[in-house]
Amino acid sequence: MINAERLRFLECTANEARQLVLKTINKSGAGHVGGPLSAIDVLVALYFEVLRIDPQNPNWEDRDRFILSKGHASVALYAVMALRGYLSVEELATFDEVNSRLQGHPCMKCLPGVDMSSGSLGQGLSPGIGMGLGARIRGKDFHTWVMLGDGELQEGQVWEAAFVASRYRVDNVTAIVDNNKLQLWGWTKQPACEPRRPIVAMPNIGAKFAAFDWAVLEIDGHDIMAILDACAEAKTIRGRPTVIISNTVKGKGVSFMENQCIWHAKPPNAEELSKALSELQAARPEGAR
Repeated sequence: MINAERLRFLECTANEARQLVLKTINKSGAGHVGGPLSAIDVLVALYFEVLRIDPQNPNWEDRDRFILSKGHASVALYAVMALRGYLSVEELATFDEVNSRLQGHPCMKCLPGVDMSSGSLGQGLSPGIGMGLGARIRGKDFHTWVMLGDGELQEGQVWEAAFVASRYRVDNVTAIVDNNKLQLWGWTKQPACEPRRPIVAMPNIGAKFAAFDWAVLEIDGHDIMAILDACAEAKTIRGRPTVIISNTVKGKGVSFMENQCIWHAKPPNAEELSKALSELQAARPEGAR
């Protein structure tokens, strides 16, 4: 259990990371906004409180592993990793440039600290299961965490991995679903923003994982304490893998971006950036980082 001062620190860090995401996307003129903003709180909780890691030794053999399966949200990962000390905040300005270490999707060959290249949706859980099995075979006690988007759950490979994880009782792997319920072309439960491109709903995510004999936890993905409690509980579960359904808001923190599918991958212009930053700065919790 963390104290109130530490909680404020984490909340301030999440607020700062959101600002960095917006500045980075504005500078690059490309990238995703909505999904990164919905995932920030979980990423901050993981990198600053949950993961056993050492930014000064990113290839430490006994570190916990993290895979961002929804790789198009890479800018959120980079922002949090920068604040955690894996890279400088200034390097974020190179995002998506030729020869940058910060590509549009995370690349394990470019940036130390990235445990798995990702971006092709639905493919992140499989290597996570492999890492969990590898840890068991080698007698290692590290834990592997995999963040998936709710939209990519439409990929069959996710459920093949879910089956294998249950079959081999891989209890050192936790999946976290960023359930913001909004995809590029619209809502997962309501009519799409673009009527010509209806999307397939993915209801009852927890029930689907439970059918594969996963332990299921469900939380408010913007409540830092709830995130930390769920992660702690996940590590105590034995004999089967765990999934945390993290209910979030796409574009969280910026009023005109929240729950708007247009902000899935639209870079903010100078005016929009200024307005968004003003909102985030006004909402910043008390207590300097």
